[in-house]
Amino acid sequence: MTLTDATGGAADTAVLDAPPWGPVAPVDEELSARRTISRGQAAVAVALPSAVAAALAAHALTGAGPSPVRWVQAAVWAVTGAYLLSLVFRTVMVATAWTAPVIRFGEDELRAVRDEDLPPYTVLVPLYREARVLPVLLDRLGRLDYPADRLQILLLIEEDDAETRAALPALDAPFEVVLIPPSPPRTKPKACDIGLARARGELVVIYDAEDRPDRDQLRKAALAFASLPDRTVCVQAELQYWNPWTNWLTRCFAAEYATNFSLWLRSLDRHRLAIPLGGTSNHFRGDALAALGGWDPYNVTEDADLGIRIARRGWEVRMMDSVTEEEANSRLGNWIRQRSRWIKGYIQTWLVHTRHPLLLWRQLGTRRTLAFHLTMGFPTLTTLANPFFWTLTALYLCTGTRHVQAVFPPPVLYCGVVTMVAGNLLMVYCAMAGCLERGLFRAVRVMVTIPLYWALMSVAAYKALFQLVRPSRRHFWELTDHGLVENAADAADAAESVDAAAARERAPA
Repeated sequence: MTLTDATGGAADTAVLDAPPWGPVAPVDEELSARRTISRGQAAVAVALPSAVAAALAAHALTGAGPSPVRWVQAAVWAVTGAYLLSLVFRTVMVATAWTAPVIRFGEDELRAVRDEDLPPYTVLVPLYREARVLPVLLDRLGRLDYPADRLQILLLIEEDDAETRAALPALDAPFEVVLIPPSPPRTKPKACDIGLARARGELVVIYDAEDRPDRDQLRKAALAFASLPDRTVCVQAELQYWNPWTNWLTRCFAAEYATNFSLWLRSLDRHRLAIPLGGTSNHFRGDALAALGGWDPYNVTEDADLGIRIARRGWEVRMMDSVTEEEANSRLGNWIRQRSRWIKGYIQTWLVHTRHPLLLWRQLGTRRTLAFHLTMGFPTLTTLANPFFWTLTALYLCTGTRHVQAVFPPPVLYCGVVTMVAGNLLMVYCAMAGCLERGLFRAVRVMVTIPLYWALMSVAAYKALFQLVRPSRRHFWELTDHGLVENAADAADAAESVDAAAARERAPA
């Protein structure tokens, strides 16, 4: 086993060779989440409330201009419009996903490629306090169907993580351990950047501690890159959960992932829109990843951010028919920590890429710019607004219209009611469609309770917002505990679901 520190020194063998593409370029400061907002965004954030306050003061003193009620009505209109646009966009994406092309290879095609013709591959595995799942992880990685002399597996472990380091057994090639210095920011993307600087493979992939990738996934990705144009710099495999039946929370989580990876991302691929990558099992051309600067160490959803940066460069991400299984979060507190980090990172990513709106529009074009806002910005806005609208709905149901009619004139009220009723039904349908596509048939009826899951998302969203405005927590990485479920029956159920989905995909139309 090769053990290197952050400076590249080796404990057991020689210093690692330099990456084949040379030094990794730094991330553009204007595309980094190190700063939360730019000067222009700060100016807008101050100017808009100031203008509204001035207008309200003028109305109070002179009677001129819109009244406070009109301003509230305008805000309600704006949020209702955001709900409606998000609803239509997501429904269209799910509805058009059924015929989305996905990269698939048969066994004969995979075996037609000789081992000596496969490109060198680097697997990055960031770890922190993962002693509990380390044995299963090493076993899974050791079973990857890829020639060992062309494989490099870098275990990226924090230098002060005595727990994980103590759990490491004696390892031989292709495993290597890279120690990450305990300096800020202490994030997964920082560890991946250090690993990327030591990578020897032409292709690079990330796996998380709890991942169980298909044995042939690296072969499929290598064949995909060989058959795709150079502008395709990333291939995203699908993520599934192996324990969907642990409890209600894992059922909802598994349905969400099924909708996202089996329908939503495939449809974004079909329409050639910017794809916010999943946190794992994304395979890259190493030279393109280095040219992008790797991952932003200050962004806590570095995967989604990287997907947008790829699109802005004019490159493409494609979806691949290969599965990586993960453990669905089965404990509420753990789920809230994980989800709040994701939402915080989505806000970071949206703020970073809207610093220069005109440049974003020139790089992405009108269609993909709108899709970016509807993917990264509007869903977070509506998640934060949900509690206010739920409160107003409850007030209306309990007291009638007298307390809400001022801010809900008839057109706004009718539009809001239609959006709420139709929107909830359509989102429940989308979740059910994801379950059916993935073969999670027993979870379909559970989706009628999915609005409770959205309420939990709002809780996580406000936690994310509070962390984002606190400098000490802005780049804090909420650690997710893994290895909470050890149930063979869950794994068997997951395998059955995967087999059912695969059988439907192989069936003729």
